[in-house]
Parts: sequence; C-alpha cells; structure tokens
Amino acid sequence: MNTNLQMEERLWAYIDGHVSGTEKSGVEALIAEQAAWREKYQELLAMHSSLQLTELEEPSLRFSKNVMEEISRLQIAPATKTYINKKIVAGIGIFFISLLAAILIYGFSQMDFSSPGSAQIEITLEKIDISKFFNNTLINVFLMINVLLGLVLLDFYLSNKRNLYRKDTR
Repeated sequence: MNTNLQMEERLWAYIDGHVSGTEKSGVEALIAEQAAWREKYQELLAMHSSLQLTELEEPSLRFSKNVMEEISRLQIAPATKTYINKKIVAGIGIFFISLLAAILIYGFSQMDFSSPGSAQIEITLEKIDISKFFNNTLINVFLMINVLLGLVLLDFYLSNKRNLYRKDTR
C-alpha cells in the first residue's frame, strides 16, 4: 500500500515535471522495466491529459458586484427599537405594578389596625405583624420578582428619558 502511494507520488512529480535529472532518468528506467509502473504511468498520463482538456469554470468578472447588488436589494432587519411595540412593554409594566399594588392593598386590608380599648387608631410598628401574611416562600419569590421587574421598568423609563434629553441637546 505504501509502495503504491510512493509510486503514484513519484509518477505525478515526473508527469508534472517537478523532478531533477537523476530522478527523471530513474523513473524512466522504472517505467521501461516494470509493468506495474508502466500501467500506472499510462493511467495517470490519461488522467492528466483529460484534466488538461477540461476548462475551469470561472465566475464572471462582475460576480462580487452582482452579489453585493442582490444583497442591497434585500430589506435588512430593522433595529430592535423599531419593531418592539412600546405600548406592549408599558402594558406589561402597568400590569405588574397594579398586581403589586393589589397584593399590598390586600395585605393591608387583612391587618387589624384597631386597638381593643380606644376609638383612636394607633399604628405602631411593634403591633403590625407582617410575617403572618408574607411567610409563604412562594409569595416571597413572587414579590421579589415583581420588585425586580419594577426596578427594570424604572431603569428603562429613566434611560429613555436620559436618551431623549441627549438627543435634544445635540
């Protein structure tokens, strides 16, 4: 197997003319003396001549220009700001803010602010026990997500305001 590869490599170098004078005479002697070398040489020579007769396909001179013109005809996707509907983002923000407000209103409505002996309402932090309303882990996670989304919405609003201010000053 290895000798076949070496024989083929030497014959291709001989056919292409990449051999020195001594190597050339050695390959010619091997072709004249051995039938395997002669058969392989005839096979490779026929392949070489058929490759020489075929024309290489070349792209037209305007190929890259044609490609660029075709790309320019296509509509390029707009930036994210142009296809995100700001009303939907505002609606989602309003939903979460109202949901958070509803939870807080419900929590405060469940608290008993009246003290048992007086008609006056006294609110002291020691009497308010929020832990009995917000001791569920699921509620805590839900509130944390709502607070986080509210902060993201506030950041979005403030960054838009800052960008509008920058555009006005330019």
